[in-house]
Amino acid sequence: MKYVIEEILGVAEVDRWVCKDVEGVVYGYPSVVEVDVVVKDKEHVLIEVKSRVSKGDVAELYRIGKLYEKVEGIKPKLLIIGGFIDERAYEASRKLGVELRPILGSSSHT
Repeated sequence: MKYVIEEILGVAEVDRWVCKDVEGVVYGYPSVVEVDVVVKDKEHVLIEVKSRVSKGDVAELYRIGKLYEKVEGIKPKLLIIGGFIDERAYEASRKLGVELRPILGSSSHT
């Protein structure tokens, strides 16, 4: 994953954000939520790297972003890097403000 982040964002410093979601913001019930985060030029970027990206993945990261903003007081940029990105994921990303980027050399939609 570090290689993918370096290639796409030009950074190597990736941290893991772990939060107890007691209100069930992300999954509808209390759970522990984890996501990779990069802080670059004071911008917080929440990142998921997946081999296949669906609209559900986009919606999940969107909700994680809402939780992050609530807990940290900072509105993050949301980014999913994927091998195959489903067409419905692109539609959801436009509606929810989640950026999608194909893994370099993949054959997904552009």
